Amino acid sequence: MADIVYRNGILFDGSGGAPLISDVAVTGDRITAIGPGLATDEGTTEIDCRGLWLMPGLLDIHTHLDLEVELSPELPEVVRHGTTTVVMGNCSIGVIYGHQRRDGEDPIVDCFARVENMPKTVLGRVADTCTWTDSAGYLDHLESLPLGPNVVPLIPHSMLRIEVMGLNQSVGRRPTRQELSRMERLLDLGMSQGYAGFSTDALPFHFLANAPNKKKKIPTQYAGFKELSRLTSVVRRYGRVWQATPSKDNIPAVVRSFLLTSGRLYGRPLKTTVLAALDLRTNRSAVSLCLLLSAILNSRLLGGVFRFQALSSSFRIWSDGAINPIADEIPELRALNELELADRQGRARILNDPAWIEAFRKMWVKGKKGWSLARLMRRLRLEDVVLTRRLEDMVVAECPLPHWAGETLAAPCRRLRTAQASKGRRGPANDAEAAFFAGFPDPIQDDADFLLHLLREWDTDLRWETTIANRDEATVRKLLFHDQTLPGFNDSGAHLANIAFYDGNLRTLKMAQREGLQRVSLAVHRLTGLPAEFFGIKAGRVRVGAQADLCVVDPVALQKWNPESTYHFIDRRQFGCRQVVNRPQGVVRNVMIAGRMAWADDRYAPEFGQHAYGRVVRAKDHARECDPV
Repeated sequence: MADIVYRNGILFDGSGGAPLISDVAVTGDRITAIGPGLATDEGTTEIDCRGLWLMPGLLDIHTHLDLEVELSPELPEVVRHGTTTVVMGNCSIGVIYGHQRRDGEDPIVDCFARVENMPKTVLGRVADTCTWTDSAGYLDHLESLPLGPNVVPLIPHSMLRIEVMGLNQSVGRRPTRQELSRMERLLDLGMSQGYAGFSTDALPFHFLANAPNKKKKIPTQYAGFKELSRLTSVVRRYGRVWQATPSKDNIPAVVRSFLLTSGRLYGRPLKTTVLAALDLRTNRSAVSLCLLLSAILNSRLLGGVFRFQALSSSFRIWSDGAINPIADEIPELRALNELELADRQGRARILNDPAWIEAFRKMWVKGKKGWSLARLMRRLRLEDVVLTRRLEDMVVAECPLPHWAGETLAAPCRRLRTAQASKGRRGPANDAEAAFFAGFPDPIQDDADFLLHLLREWDTDLRWETTIANRDEATVRKLLFHDQTLPGFNDSGAHLANIAFYDGNLRTLKMAQREGLQRVSLAVHRLTGLPAEFFGIKAGRVRVGAQADLCVVDPVALQKWNPESTYHFIDRRQFGCRQVVNRPQGVVRNVMIAGRMAWADDRYAPEFGQHAYGRVVRAKDHARECDPV
């Protein structure tokens, strides 16, 4: 008889079909029966799911949890949101070949610190644990951890290049013929070991973090088309996935590289998933171009298998002074980011340098005044940068004047202008603000002057937030359910203090809920069975014989939940730093991983984090994935 039976749940099996009222029986780590009125005996635990949604554990297909899994392998923020399977090793960076410390190089710290906004202290601790030296050793290591969810590793291109060429050489020259052949052999070895795919990156604001390479991008970006073509041909031969990001500033190169997905041109399609279809605040055409490109690549003419990833959340980021996940796209802000976080004096020197100030002002006011092509493009929302450069979009989270919290920076800027125009008789909200305003240049020329003074005075003590994309929920909903996309790009485990999209899957379910249960069923399919099929892994379905990864969601709590109101910051003991999280209460009632209860009644199981719940998931055609389901 069954160990556990879920009773009378509204069952979404991950296929996209209509939901049914059903029981699901679990014995050991497997689903052993599905149907109404399943028999039980004295030893069976019954879980009442009346009125609740019962579904497969959710998938998170774009994460950087490679780091967190070393310090906190249970991945608690993942599991509490109903996610039971995560894909790691995205954007060309990871820890697959260990710490790779050779000749004074420290690749894990160098590659992750700026790209994923991770504190170097955390990264150093992670690198210290990475004692394996090859892709097989990494799989063995992951299998030794008390994992929370299942993990699906990819082979990251930057680390592959570093393994063959060394870090400094990988960003300094092209590989030799022998080096490129060795990259192919190592990638082929990884595919034979069951890695689900290969990741690259071309975003132009992904830079290294350590001297002498702070002005250089991560290694994958120095690969030419020939290298990319040869490596993806290995992935294509195995039928695995290529995860990529586009170079937003070189459209011809983007089209050429993404044509690699074509089955017509290359004999067999290459499954390709790309970041990201976002409704940018600064460029309204970007999302339409993404969908058009995807449709062309997937057409009968080209025969590709290509999907942009879509984010279910508003793209809300927090910034410490000028430091945030997208600051490196702008050279003036990049100069500040090249310094260590604690180097306030270094940033002060830059902020007071006349040449830098002139360049910053030119950048900040571009398209804001006068008549010019830049002004027209800004008014049409067709700019070529992601940062909005609007004080009205910058909401204060923390600063030395507490009453600013919750205001946009435009509000105190207006009060300052009023104070200066009235010689201090009007404007300041209180004496502390009046004293602070007295230190500003009088008069300030514009909002660039205002922001520069704040950065000089407060540096990273000014913490602000802004939404750079996905402000319109109707557009986000269209993207999430578009046939050219996959829900993803949660970036879980990255940007610890800057973003928190662990709740992305739940947001998708919430949007679908407004349109009825059939839409919810489609959403569940797009969060479970569809990505599992795309990545070629055994997950994402509720069916007899499948691993018992299950999630129970309370639709009433989901409907009441306001995702924008549940952000907060916590101190993560394992990291030794602060992290932004989003934790809905009561929405996810129960999470089972491989037949073991990991989360119930808003708490983790006593043994969670002590013993393995999840496992390393390989491509389903690998010998280790030998069960018949």
